[in-house]
Amino acid sequence: MRRHDQDTIRWRMHFQSPRPAVYRALTTSDGRESFWAERAPAAEGMIAFEFINGVRECSPILEEEPERLFVIRYFGAEVRFELEEPHDGGTDLTLTTTGFLSEDREELLAGWLNVLFPLKAAVDHGIDLRNHDRSRTWDDGWADQ
Repeated sequence: MRRHDQDTIRWRMHFQSPRPAVYRALTTSDGRESFWAERAPAAEGMIAFEFINGVRECSPILEEEPERLFVIRYFGAEVRFELEEPHDGGTDLTLTTTGFLSEDREELLAGWLNVLFPLKAAVDHGIDLRNHDRSRTWDDGWADQ
């Protein structure tokens, strides 16, 4: 499996936590708000993301398979979160992004890591890595927005 090509970005991450915990973090408002967005309520198949820098995004939920698959359209791209239970326990997550603009590729490569590492910290360790400071955002070069 190629991790990245021109049309696809793919990252994998292992979690000590079981699949239900990782899936819950991705698919519930409380879960998403613990690592990803300041607010992220869902209603009628849409997630209303609100970020610290004031950016808002309405993301349709495209597909859900409990504890295995969660797919959304996020800033125009399709994002797939696939969860597997490896033989040694925990959860292996594969994030795959397709359908993005080529000029967004570099930011997406880094941006997804800025989602995955806080997700791991929140799920496996109960820690929020973000600074929650409107004067220190991604737009201004801060990775810990």
